[in-house]
Parts: sequence; C-alpha cells; structure tokens
Amino acid sequence: MAVQKNDFTCGSIPRDILSMALPMTAAQLINILYNLVDRMYLGHIPDTGRLSLTGLGLCLPIISILIGFANLCGMGGAPLCSICRGHGDLDEAEHIMGTSFSLLVLLGAVLTVLCLIFMKPILYLFGASNATFPFARDYLTIYSSGTLFVMIGLGLNPFINAQGFGRTGMMTVALGAAVNLLLDPIFIFALNLGVKGAALATVLAQGCSALWALRFLTGKKTILRLRASALRPTANRVRRILSLGISGFIMSLTNSLVQVLCNATLQAFGGDLYVGVMTIINSVREVITMPVNGITNGCQPVLGYNYGAGAYDRVRKGIRFTTVVTVGYSLMAWATALLFPAALIRIFNSDAELIAAGVPAFRLYFATFFCMSFQFVGQSTFVALGRSRQAVFFSLLRKAFIVVPLILLLPTLGFGINGVFLAEPISNVLGGLACVTTMYWTVYRPLGAMETECAAPHEKKDGV
Repeated sequence: MAVQKNDFTCGSIPRDILSMALPMTAAQLINILYNLVDRMYLGHIPDTGRLSLTGLGLCLPIISILIGFANLCGMGGAPLCSICRGHGDLDEAEHIMGTSFSLLVLLGAVLTVLCLIFMKPILYLFGASNATFPFARDYLTIYSSGTLFVMIGLGLNPFINAQGFGRTGMMTVALGAAVNLLLDPIFIFALNLGVKGAALATVLAQGCSALWALRFLTGKKTILRLRASALRPTANRVRRILSLGISGFIMSLTNSLVQVLCNATLQAFGGDLYVGVMTIINSVREVITMPVNGITNGCQPVLGYNYGAGAYDRVRKGIRFTTVVTVGYSLMAWATALLFPAALIRIFNSDAELIAAGVPAFRLYFATFFCMSFQFVGQSTFVALGRSRQAVFFSLLRKAFIVVPLILLLPTLGFGINGVFLAEPISNVLGGLACVTTMYWTVYRPLGAMETECAAPHEKKDGV
C-alpha cells in the first residue's frame, strides 16, 4: 500500500511536487528560523551583542562545510533511491541508504576530531580578530562536538523525503526546532551562558532530530528500512553516491569559501563592523532562499521517480512547473530585500552604525537576486536525474569560478568594500543563466525527443 500511495507516476505533477515541496519548505523554514533565533538572541545581548553575533558569523563557513558533508551522502544517495524505486528495485535502494548511513557516521567522527584540533588557526584564517575569537571559539567547541548529530539528522532526512514522506521529514526538523526554541532563552539568558548556551541548545536539538530520523527509518511505516545487512559499503555504491552528492557538497564548500573570503576581505577593508553586516546578509539570504530550496528539493523525488519509470513527459512538466514557481517567488523576494533593508537588519541588531553600513550593502548584494532561481532550477534537475557531471560543473562555476575571483579583484580595483558585495549579483546573472540554459538544451529538449520515441511504437500499433 505504501508503495502505491507514493507512486509519483500517477496524478497531477504540480500536486505531487507541492505535496513534497510544502512540507520541505516548512521544514526548512523551521530549520532556518531556529538557527536565526540563535543570532537574534546573541545580537541583542547587552554590551557584547555585536561581538557575539560576529563571532557566530565566523563559525558559519565551518558549519556550512559540515552540512555539506551531510549533503554529500544524503543528497547523493536519496535521488538514487528515488530512481531505484521508479525501477521497482527496493533492495538496491535500501543498500544505497545503508551505505549512505555508514558514510555519515564515519565522516561525522573524523570531522569532529579535525574541528577540535584545528579550530584556532581556522577561525583566524576565516577573519577572526582578538576581540571576536573568544566568542567564535566558545560556540564552535560545543557545536563541533555534536557533529555526528548533524550528519545523521540532515543526512538521513532526504531518504525520508525521497520515499514520499514529506510530513515525516518536516517533523524531523520541527522536533529539533521546538527543542532549540525552548532551550535557547534558558541557556543564553537565564543561565547566562551566552554563545555557549546557543551552541548547547543547537546540539541538543540536532540530537533529537537525529534520533527521530533513525526511529522512523528503522520502523514499520517506512518503505525503505535501514537494516544492519545493508550497512556494509561497496565501492560501486560509494562511488555512485559521492559522484552525485559532490555537487551539493561543492555548493556548500564554495559557499563557505566565499564566506571566508568575504569575512577576510571585509576585515581588512572595514573591520568587525562589515563582518557583522555580512553575517546579517547571510542570515537574510538563508530565509528568503528557503522557499526556492523547498520547491527545488521537493521536485527531486518526483523527477527522479518518473525518470526511473520512463515517464519523460511528466519529468518535463515537473521542470516547467518548478521553473515558474521559483522564478515568480524570487522576483517577490528580490523586491522585498531592495525595498526594506533597514527593517531586515533591525531583526538582528539595532545598532545605528551597523544599519548605516548595512543598507547600501544590502542593495548591492541583492541587486540581481531573482537570477539565482535559475541556478537552483538547473542544479536540482541535474541532481534529480543523476547527471553528476553537470551538477558538479555548475556548482563550481558560479561560486568558485565567478564569485571568488571577483571578491579578490574588485576591492583592489577601486571598489573597496563595495566590491565584496558586488560579486554576488554579477555571479547570479552569469552563473544562473549558464546553468538553466544548459539544462534546457541537454535535458529538457532531449527528454521531449525520448518521449516521442517511446510513444511512436504505440501510435503505430494503434493505427494498425
């Protein structure tokens, strides 16, 4: 019954995508909000609020890398599971999930040790000053100790969503959010733990999410079960998972690299004030890109399942629907960011100097935000259909080959601090258009030809 219930080759494509995307969007909204609560609370701590917020901002690139490793396994294995389900091969799908889980545990242990050993040089390399380092160190020491929870919670949730259990996947995040929202004010203010309290609340919340995901995937309601017999990795499965997941990992890694370069450059040209501005910009960007992430991640199980089942026309319909929704939303979010920058900044900190520096930076950074939706549409389509090479290339193109050189060059060419904020809108246009155009010519149009070829024999037979 469960397999029939979650058969994406039946019914309306928009409804199938929305049935996955809406819970995913809600889950990401909850996830982002409970992460933002940390920053909102820390930013309003008397006397040390701005330094606490900046210290947390210095940890964000490292956190993004850790999340990238979780996506490497989760977003690499889950689309393969969807394709296997479309083929009807549930045994192989379970082995892919088991292999991914083993990789998550191994990477979580290794990353915990590396973070704790190399924390100080990394934070200073990432733009810390003597004033902000203690806050960053306190947060990262506790957060990195819970890396295994991050890996399991984030890495297994895509396998829940890939089976069509979007609401259960949402609950994985919602449970962690509820715990974090409850513990944050207690630890930060009541117990006066500051950044340590924020990190401790986050780790405990992620632990609850990890336990929830494990409980569901080893229970009776799941289609694909996490079994001990499927945990032993094979070289072929590891290669397939990593080759597809590498695109999401590269996106996280390059995002981290960009954040590091931004923080270091801003520290050199503007000091801690502009590192704080970038922390707020990144926080707002996470919120307004969340629905785009939700819809593009929600389309992946549907596209992958139909592709595996040979329903190519439904894949094309899914791509069209995803494109229209994401571009439409991005235009609204773009207008909001440009019209109300001061109000968005005040959510995190009301310091007059920070607002004065932040408003023009906001308008530069989000100048072409709507073009970012093109990158998300193309990227998610490549991943959903197992096109690892294209997914990896366009992950690298926008950030590594466009943003990074611009961050290094523009400030030295007379743009100063503004050059850092200009790099993003330029990359949105160039990278986004390149990605979606390539997807159209290499995936969307060929799928139409494949659908015609599949339909031709049936039409001939009917004619006879």
